[in-house]
Amino acid sequence: MAFRDKILGWDSLRTWCDRVRQEGERLVVTNGCFDLLHIGHATYLETARSLGDRLLVGLNSDASVRALKGPSRPVHHEDDRAGLIAALGCVDAVCLFQEPSAERFLEWVRPDIWAKGGDYTLETVHQTERALVERCGGRVVIVSGVPGRSTSSLLARARQLTITASVEATVAPE
Repeated sequence: MAFRDKILGWDSLRTWCDRVRQEGERLVVTNGCFDLLHIGHATYLETARSLGDRLLVGLNSDASVRALKGPSRPVHHEDDRAGLIAALGCVDAVCLFQEPSAERFLEWVRPDIWAKGGDYTLETVHQTERALVERCGGRVVIVSGVPGRSTSSLLARARQLTITASVEATVAPE
């Protein structure tokens, strides 16, 4: 399947989820910004996929990323982020959602398993989202990440490299 075919609109999302259930498969769902794709993301998504039969990724729209992370984010446009996530073999489908919270998305897809990254605990995940998943019969699973691999650490390193290059350019020998 071409990766672009794995990017679902809201109009086809429910049908896709219903088909997964009709086939008796467990639906694993995760969500996030996935702004700068890195090995931590790939490892996380692969592990999340191993928890069930299908992996659906809910992807924050550009507007919702700005609301969550600030005006300088996202680095990559939502269509690019969706395409990169969909291109991963462990991902079965991707759907953009507009709100900063995943509540509406989670209510719509009713996951069997909602995977969250290791930077969360059951106590620190969004409790309304957690309650919604559990009320729909799903469970929350915390998936450990790759230490030191995060979008925030990549951005911090890029800023440091930029500062270092700027300083080196201003003090270069004549």
